[in-house]
Amino acid sequence: MSAAKTYTAVQNAKAATVALVLLTALNLVNYIDRYILPGVQEMVKAEFHVSDERIGALTTWFFVTYIIAAPLTGWLGDHFPRKPLIVAGAVFWSGVNLFTAMVHNFDALLVRHAALGVGEASFGIYGPALLSDFYPPEQRNRALTIFNIAIPVGAALGYSFGSAIAAAHGWRHAFYLSAIPGLLIAVAILLFLREPERGTTEKQETRSGAVRDLLHNPAYLTATMGYAMSTFTIGGISAWIPSFLQREAGMSATRAGFMVGAITAATGLAGTALGGWWAQRWLRRDRRALYWVCAAGPAICTPFALLCFFGPKATMLPALAAAELALFLGSGPVNAAIVNSVSAQVRATALAGQLFLIHLFGDVPSPRIIGFVSDRSNLRWGLGVTVLALVASSGFQLWGSHYAPEDSDPEAQAAA
Repeated sequence: MSAAKTYTAVQNAKAATVALVLLTALNLVNYIDRYILPGVQEMVKAEFHVSDERIGALTTWFFVTYIIAAPLTGWLGDHFPRKPLIVAGAVFWSGVNLFTAMVHNFDALLVRHAALGVGEASFGIYGPALLSDFYPPEQRNRALTIFNIAIPVGAALGYSFGSAIAAAHGWRHAFYLSAIPGLLIAVAILLFLREPERGTTEKQETRSGAVRDLLHNPAYLTATMGYAMSTFTIGGISAWIPSFLQREAGMSATRAGFMVGAITAATGLAGTALGGWWAQRWLRRDRRALYWVCAAGPAICTPFALLCFFGPKATMLPALAAAELALFLGSGPVNAAIVNSVSAQVRATALAGQLFLIHLFGDVPSPRIIGFVSDRSNLRWGLGVTVLALVASSGFQLWGSHYAPEDSDPEAQAAA
């Protein structure tokens, strides 16, 4: 390799690392902002005197606006540079958080939480699409696994930070303070992240190359619907498990937020890393590995989820930890499966479609459905409905394994 090519390769590697670090940091803040609400929602419920179903509607409307915004943000991502769109989205959702301190009725909080979904919808599309243009197919599972490690850590910090700040200063201050990191990282992205050429890491374009083709792409659709069913469970548990521990295990809001945060951080880190490593090694032997790891997670999770929801108090936290560990196994592989199944030219639109479907069938309905069942029985049975989604998730991913795209560079895959 010539000196010029070596220099270019080193510069590209540095640019990719900078992008991965900054986008992972923003993903962390994204999930901190998203999961403050579950840590403080018992305080919100008490202040505004609303039902479980109404509390569940906060998360529902967040994701309603999220999925409404997704088609537009997907189109923008396929036709305009992603970097300024990411910066604008981060500034918008951070700015919305600042207004939470001035909310003094439930309807205003509902509007504010719905608006938060518009800003966050942009990053969920542009972040993975941008990283896919820095990393070739055989490296995307690893890069997206690192990117998605921010999800459990951010959720954990949202739970614990939200409940701790709320206990000391009131729940509004937790949202107010959460706006600062997003603004700082947005500035860092503006200054230091380089926009890559679209499709520069593709070795060959044999995958879906038009938007209409996404509807006839079984590798894309099955991975997405399997992800949607897992998201139903993750969204439902995330929204209601702090309340469940307060009601069924007798924990305080602060302790429940801390325990859920600690468990989510530990199992999320371990599960995401383990799932990414497992899939990466398995990919050396079988192109279907991404789908099989995604199918294994919900299947392993099911018995532990049942034990957590319906078992004795002594088993609640250990079973919750085991269930979350299993759920996070597919965090990196499922995103790699989705971006590898489509062309670079429609990747942002494909990711927008993925977000639309996983939220439409996942965490848009699940918090409210759980609240609805809980109002008519109890929260154990409300959370119990998520187990049905786990079974469906495994089924979709096993189905999708038959359509896993062929590796475009087997030698590179074996060496990865």
